[in-house]
Amino acid sequence: MPRIGYTMLAFIMAVFSTAAIILNSTVILVTIRYRQLRHPINYSLVNLAVADLGVSLSGGLMTVVTNAMGYFSLGRTGCVIEGFAVAFFGIAGLCTVAVIAVDRFIVVCKPLGMVMFRTKHAVMGVVSAWVWSFVWNTPPLLGWGSYQLEGVGTSCAPDWYNRDPANVSYIICYFALCFAAPFSMIVFSYSHLLWTLNKVSRLGVAKGGTTAKAEVQVARMVILMVLAFLLCWLPYAAFAMAVIFNPRLHINPIVATVPMYMTKTSTVYNPLIYIFMNRQFRDCAVPFLLCGRNPWAADPEGAEEDTSISTINRSNNQVAPT
Repeated sequence: MPRIGYTMLAFIMAVFSTAAIILNSTVILVTIRYRQLRHPINYSLVNLAVADLGVSLSGGLMTVVTNAMGYFSLGRTGCVIEGFAVAFFGIAGLCTVAVIAVDRFIVVCKPLGMVMFRTKHAVMGVVSAWVWSFVWNTPPLLGWGSYQLEGVGTSCAPDWYNRDPANVSYIICYFALCFAAPFSMIVFSYSHLLWTLNKVSRLGVAKGGTTAKAEVQVARMVILMVLAFLLCWLPYAAFAMAVIFNPRLHINPIVATVPMYMTKTSTVYNPLIYIFMNRQFRDCAVPFLLCGRNPWAADPEGAEEDTSISTINRSNNQVAPT
């Protein structure tokens, strides 16, 4: 790739990494600062910010340096460390997105009957995301699969190109359990959540159109969540599977670099969608970022998603699945 190409990649990643570090650090800091945000339903949101911050620090800033230099300068050990760190934090974040969907499903649809969503459930979801990521990103360190340079050679990731049967089996398992499974959970949970909201709205449970407004709000967020998920991860997953199942397929390294960097941009989209569209978090985070000013403070229409869900949940015993 021409030198200008590496410089452009370094600049793009510097912008996204800086924004991701600021946004995700803000989420963590305001949660520590404001007691009202430390609610079990928000644990997964904060965990997502931690995972995204890890991706930005271990992967984003690293690719800024390597692209600025025009080559990967950290050697084989550095490649393995970077590949593992980015994959570990990335898959943990991806699984957390699925955990958030399941959390919302449990709170609204009550699949467990009258069992309340408590701290232990939130902690279980957070821990499971990290354990699952560790379990499936450790095998390359032990010989099943490996971490290699990818794209234009300025970052490392699981080796998609190796045709060895052991490596192919690892990549297929990795795709199925670290992409397809979380995506299925997201679709299932949000589909049932929207179905429940729609049914509550049809029964006219809430007065004054509150439920209808909540349904529109949540539907809008669900669409953004799923689209962001697909935008960031589907191209990368499709590229990996295409290379695995078609050994003769040749993809230009420059083209192959695009989906790789798209996954890293999710560290910016996630806090914007999952947290800053949540009025409770926004009312704490925006003044924190703008030195006490909050342009949305007087916005009466920006009903918080979680507040709306809680309103619906109080009357949800009439339509909750048995």
